Amino acid sequence: MRKNLQLPFGLDVAERIAAEYSTPLYIYDETGIRTTAKKLNTAFSWANSYKNYFAVKATPTPAILKILYEEGMGFDCSSRAELLMVERLGVTGEDIFFTSNNTPKEDFELAITLGATVNIDDLSQVPVFVEALAGRELSRVAMRYNPGNLKSGNAIIGEPTEAKYGMSIESLIAAFNQLKDQNIHSFGLHTMVASNELQTSYFADTAELLLDAVDQIEQATDITFSFVNLGGGFGLNYRADQETFNVEEAAGEIQAVFQKRAKDLLLCTENGRYVTGPHGYLLTRVRYVMHKHKTYLGVDASMHNLMRPGMYGAYHHVTILGKETHQTKHIYDIVGALCENNDKFAIDRDLPEAEVGDFLVVHDAGAHGHSMGFNYNGLLRSAEVLLHGSGVQLIRRAETTDDYFRTIVWPEG
Repeated sequence: MRKNLQLPFGLDVAERIAAEYSTPLYIYDETGIRTTAKKLNTAFSWANSYKNYFAVKATPTPAILKILYEEGMGFDCSSRAELLMVERLGVTGEDIFFTSNNTPKEDFELAITLGATVNIDDLSQVPVFVEALAGRELSRVAMRYNPGNLKSGNAIIGEPTEAKYGMSIESLIAAFNQLKDQNIHSFGLHTMVASNELQTSYFADTAELLLDAVDQIEQATDITFSFVNLGGGFGLNYRADQETFNVEEAAGEIQAVFQKRAKDLLLCTENGRYVTGPHGYLLTRVRYVMHKHKTYLGVDASMHNLMRPGMYGAYHHVTILGKETHQTKHIYDIVGALCENNDKFAIDRDLPEAEVGDFLVVHDAGAHGHSMGFNYNGLLRSAEVLLHGSGVQLIRRAETTDDYFRTIVWPEG
């Protein structure tokens, strides 16, 4: 199935939202988020106590996290702030999967206090974790496996042999041997070797690899694993001509692996982009149409609002609201106001003729969009709003210059 470019709002709604909250801003579709969350959970309903731990880093907005929690998801946290955010939402215990790297002792201590499943990234962190545990009970601990040259990565996450994450089989055996006498109720194994992957077979292959590692480690350490985490990476078809990721097919292929191996382990994933990515939109407005060596649309959003195109060369579909049916006879670069030449949302993009004041919608910005914002050039992060059955809800206000200046210690005199 090809990409659905239908927007959950039109020009009239965009005009009302912009009049109240200004642009640029992010718009999220609650109905779409809930639908995709249900679809993911249904696809894995065959699994023993399946849970997707939504990757908080993708969309760390509490109103959206609350929706996902209501849909039965837990949270994959990678930092202290993310742990504290989900704690403020009332989330504790095995609904948190804490996967970090270069982790300080105090972050391990917080995760342990919350009863989170702690996922350890490196052998060198084990003594620090044990010190943080200080003889206390903990329900679950996992380790992150890096398969090295046994598995190729993809363009976004890179090759496992070049990745800073995870441990070899030898290091995992040593790590689990150090932990098996601690007061830990159950052990698990985690891996993540792809990001935004559209080929479903990739994840069945990853499951095979992970279960091979489970067998090797159990034999060498005399421990028994209770759960595995296949990581995230379910892809989003950013381009209009790409097929939609078939989550039912992916889940079925993973199920076949588990049945073949006769494994009854608890199954976890940590997909973020797949869940919210298609259901978030960056709304921006044309300030200038500039004719230089090329024709540029200067918009009021910049790379600080959405850095993926500038950082990765990532493609995002763009719609000019009210001109969806117009012919695309004009070629534009869409640029922001940042003092960097890679501050571009699109290069040589075929679009209908654009005019000053037109609203542009950047599609598929619901993950790794607002969350990757920054303040270079003193530019400020935008508001976020949620579309739901009863209208539009502000879920994060726009930053102000007072926010930007708040941490400064001004020189005297």
